[in-house]
Amino acid sequence: MNRATMRADMPQSVPDPRAAIAPFNMPLLKWIGSKQRTAPLIARHFPARFGTYFEPFLGAGGVLGTLAPPCAVAGDAYGPLMGIWEKLAADPDGLVGWYRERWAAAQEGDPKAVYERMRARFNADPNGPDLLYLVRACYGGVVRFRKKDGAMSTPCGPHRLLHPDKFARRVAEWARRTEGTRFRCADFRDTVADARPGDLVYCDPPYSHAQAILYGAQAFRLADLFEEIARLKSAGVFVALSLDGAKRGETLPVDLPDGLFDRAVAVELDRSRLRRFQLRGRSVEGERVSERLLLTW
Repeated sequence: MNRATMRADMPQSVPDPRAAIAPFNMPLLKWIGSKQRTAPLIARHFPARFGTYFEPFLGAGGVLGTLAPPCAVAGDAYGPLMGIWEKLAADPDGLVGWYRERWAAAQEGDPKAVYERMRARFNADPNGPDLLYLVRACYGGVVRFRKKDGAMSTPCGPHRLLHPDKFARRVAEWARRTEGTRFRCADFRDTVADARPGDLVYCDPPYSHAQAILYGAQAFRLADLFEEIARLKSAGVFVALSLDGAKRGETLPVDLPDGLFDRAVAVELDRSRLRRFQLRGRSVEGERVSERLLLTW
């Protein structure tokens, strides 16, 4: 297949004012690569009308929660993460209970010791309830897995944890915004298997330059995603792809299949949370990252 490198001067798409989405600054989870703050900038480039919304790399679900589509399918291949989302859909009060129980244990003892015991328990038996607490308590919100054994390695963070009552309010709002969503623990291809002409698929895969050891991303191949996007496009499905674009003003080259994407826009991100974790509190000035939103229409 012929390939061409996406250039920084590729024509910019013009947002449709009918598709403007209001900000929703109430994240449920801390997650590297979350699009919570930039979701309105992304969603304003979506078609004004589409059928079912699909998000196969759900992560923290920032675009899903901001868009709040009436009919959606959202998935991720990581089981403990999807256990949290499935609990949200089936039993929101139970999800709050998971968090409240672990938050209370940390308040009654040494928070660092409680965190380390919980992380050890999670590594021995990965599960949604412990992950829910760990993503909020870990340093910088960076859930990092060791490549050699898949164990979570992020230390406990120094920040004050969100009170369970405030977390409960977030859960209630997220449950309302995702009441039309079916959650799937599945490979991205399986998540979008039912997409039909006129549906919309938004893809936010792991960053090729920064997330090779995050969230089990080692097995992900961008070439496989491009093949699936080509299939979806040929079937009449709208596809939008967020792709790492520029760091410190330098464009990161990614070879794209020729003709797969019709348009591209640049989306400015916050300073890199991953770099903040790596620099351990040192200045992240100059660490801004911009991302390319690639569109098949």
